[in-house]
Amino acid sequence: MLTNNLHISGMAHRILLSTMLLIGSTHLLAEEGHHHSHAPDFSDPTVFADVPDDWSTKSVKHNDKHPDADLVVSLGQQSFPLFSDLIPEYAKENNLKIVVMQGTCGITSGRLLKKKVDIGAFCCPPGKSDRLPGLKFYSLGISPIALIVNPDNPLNNVSSKQAREIFEGKISRWSEIGSDNKQLIKPVGRLHCKKRPGHWRSLLASGDEFSPRLFEVGVIPDMISQVSRSASSIGWETSLMVEYHKKKGDVKVLKIDGHSPTDIDNVLSGEYPLYRSYTLTAWDKKSKSNQEAIKLIHFLQAHVEKVHKKINFIPVSRLKDAGWIFKGEELVGEPGKNKIAKK
Repeated sequence: MLTNNLHISGMAHRILLSTMLLIGSTHLLAEEGHHHSHAPDFSDPTVFADVPDDWSTKSVKHNDKHPDADLVVSLGQQSFPLFSDLIPEYAKENNLKIVVMQGTCGITSGRLLKKKVDIGAFCCPPGKSDRLPGLKFYSLGISPIALIVNPDNPLNNVSSKQAREIFEGKISRWSEIGSDNKQLIKPVGRLHCKKRPGHWRSLLASGDEFSPRLFEVGVIPDMISQVSRSASSIGWETSLMVEYHKKKGDVKVLKIDGHSPTDIDNVLSGEYPLYRSYTLTAWDKKSKSNQEAIKLIHFLQAHVEKVHKKINFIPVSRLKDAGWIFKGEELVGEPGKNKIAKK
């Protein structure tokens, strides 16, 4: 009887100890989450969207407005300025009729689901709903996302913690981080692609974590103009888009943790934390249109390799050399991190 009691007591002790360890671990995770709420950088490339049973057998059918198009390409706010002039030149040289449509990641995803386009462009890693059966992703590279302020703002650098707390609303005045400006901080955000990993979600994991005072804008030009008009505003955008939309106003790029987004090595090493991931898609069925789509994608990848320094872009070759993780031609993880969403 005593032996049984000791056995039960030992089991109870182990259960209690395990529970304490679990609570302690949970507490540490909660503290870490509080310190840095970080969404996954990439989605799992082996998990696909749910589609109807007969969906995979359907062929791509272009919109009735483009009955004789060889290819239809859906670009987004970030990729349209990069490729909208280049693709027609490629089409002319290769005797092809290519229709270029403008949109967003969400619009592109919808067009792909309806099988209305041959190539789709995404300015952030695809989410599960974008991973359609028979659709392959081809990475173009990544581009750092810069925190931007009005040029009159004397600040030149913030820490990662300060950046998060500014957009959370925990830091509400510039004077709290060493500035002479005593005004309230006016955070500006463009909370697109909330369900897709990476991009601004590397700053705060969800839109719910942002300050109630966040001023939301829907398009990139509005982000630039809004920040440029107010000495107390702060927002974010790629330096590529800051340059492209410079007529909308002047803004200043901040360093994060002393690292500049214009230094590619800082981004490759992970010392600079914010970036966009750019991908193009093509269908994997063997057909003439799919072959032409893949040829165009490879041409665009080669173009990015040539001009990446001018547009502050990190191409596929540099990412591979630095140990970033690829599955086929798609970027799926950072070196040593590989934060992947499983759902």
